[in-house]
Amino acid sequence: MTAAQHAEDFTRRLNDAAQATESALAALLAPAALPGEIARPERLMEAMRYASLGGGKRLRPFLVVESARLFGVEGATPLRVGCALEMIHCYSLVHDDLPAMDDDDLRRGRPTAHKAFDEATAILAGDALLTYAFDVLADPATHDDPQVRAALVLALARAAGLGGMVGGQQLDLAAETAGRPLAQEEVLTLQAMKTGALLRFAVDAGAILGKASAAQAQALTRYGAALGAAFQVADDILDAVSDAATLGKRAGKDAERGKATLVGLLGLDGAKARRDRLVDAAIDALDATGLGEATRTLKQAAHFVAQRNN
Repeated sequence: MTAAQHAEDFTRRLNDAAQATESALAALLAPAALPGEIARPERLMEAMRYASLGGGKRLRPFLVVESARLFGVEGATPLRVGCALEMIHCYSLVHDDLPAMDDDDLRRGRPTAHKAFDEATAILAGDALLTYAFDVLADPATHDDPQVRAALVLALARAAGLGGMVGGQQLDLAAETAGRPLAQEEVLTLQAMKTGALLRFAVDAGAILGKASAAQAQALTRYGAALGAAFQVADDILDAVSDAATLGKRAGKDAERGKATLVGLLGLDGAKARRDRLVDAAIDALDATGLGEATRTLKQAAHFVAQRNN
């Protein structure tokens, strides 16, 4: 295949995963109660669907699908894991947008959940998405091996919780009122937790589903960590140079709120150079899996993360 054909194939895979995720999420967020549930309140379901459907590149589910495919695992299983991860991601956006957090009015080019509904409903929608994610992972419909399901639940809890995304958000809030700029290592830790942990889980999940060797799993973890770091640097760059129409959310808010970013520490050119080094590190990690040409799509994903414009 030519470079153009490889690029076309990557775009098709990304779009196919996004469409499959959209359909699967819509089915999971249907109004009918599941066994063990009493009822699904209509307004809460509307808010959950508003927060989860109709937007986003679905990069995280795509990474689950493609990393599982390395080991021959395809179909409903990685897609359900991707949906659980996307629920966590979407809940975090709903809560991050609240007045007590980032106080944003715009997300993916439309009003944030607390503006479209109300603050209380937005909080509950986020809570429900968070809880439902673990429901999906623990369900035998996701995987028939209870050890695999338990490993997925544990890995996502660690990535999303106090030592991962939620802890990173707390560090981010604390940095705004610290009275001093964060050192580079502090910024890297914050970003690895707040943004990188869920992206790393996406490829760790593929290794769990594929029952990868220890060496392959470690290499994929390194890939996920480098990819997550590159994603966040690219996000910092976009916030500094883009506008709200391009981003689909408020631009320039990091500088406005005094948030610690690598653009602020390294300058725009320094941040771009670091982003590119991280892409190289991600690709090197994939080479270390020994899976050869099978990793091509994930290598393209590293370039995609760095080159995206929203």
